[in-house]
Amino acid sequence: MHQRDTLRELAVAAAAAAGDLVVRAHARPGTLTAEVKSAGDYVTEVDRSAEQAAIRVLQAGAPDIAILAEESGGTRRDRMWVIDPVDGTTNFVRGFPVVGVSIALMENGRPVIGAVTAPLLGEAWSAAEGEGAFDREGRRLSVSTHPGAGVVATGFPFRRKERLARYLPVMTRALERFEDLRRAGAASLDLAYVGAGAFDGYFELGLGLWDIAAGALLVREAGGVVTDWAGDPEAVFVSGDILAGAPAWHTAMLEIVAA
Repeated sequence: MHQRDTLRELAVAAAAAAGDLVVRAHARPGTLTAEVKSAGDYVTEVDRSAEQAAIRVLQAGAPDIAILAEESGGTRRDRMWVIDPVDGTTNFVRGFPVVGVSIALMENGRPVIGAVTAPLLGEAWSAAEGEGAFDREGRRLSVSTHPGAGVVATGFPFRRKERLARYLPVMTRALERFEDLRRAGAASLDLAYVGAGAFDGYFELGLGLWDIAAGALLVREAGGVVTDWAGDPEAVFVSGDILAGAPAWHTAMLEIVAA
């Protein structure tokens, strides 16, 4: 088996291990206690235990690869796993099942392996650079070719209100240009659904690397384009200012951002 395939399977297994803990906790409503990291930013014991479950799988299968994880941290390296154990903790705490697990392998600043799961929805997607993106049934993902104006996912910069001045005019122009906007609260799943063609594209400001790395690869391997708001395909993984979608949508979105 090609090394990329082996590493993709390892990422899928790690995401599944984390997802199992999310499912078990969701089945025990009323037992979750959320700590406030900052305004609108929560962490639970499930975040921490799910992260450790994923780390154990990754370290057992590839002990030489560094790890950067949302809750336990780590050091950025040229080659590293990037983990978001519970993407959408606010949703999770409130019982809204749009919750993701995201695991990516970054090499020299770009994602080359990605696995995203929606454990409470029973869905999973994975990709390896140059080898396509697939759902859990093995069906190849392809970005939207919908001929209409488009349905677009987004997220609000609710933690950094100073970004609203930049974000809101773009949101307004996007809502004028496209059919509709969706905001579900888990970037990894928004990106996965862009890769699967459910959404035409996704845009947001200031996301963490663990929020977008795996999902960005899903979109790229499904035939989409992922850049920052200036059209840079590498800087997006530094700033977290992301435009990801079908090629025609991405072109339109760059025009909207530049207006």
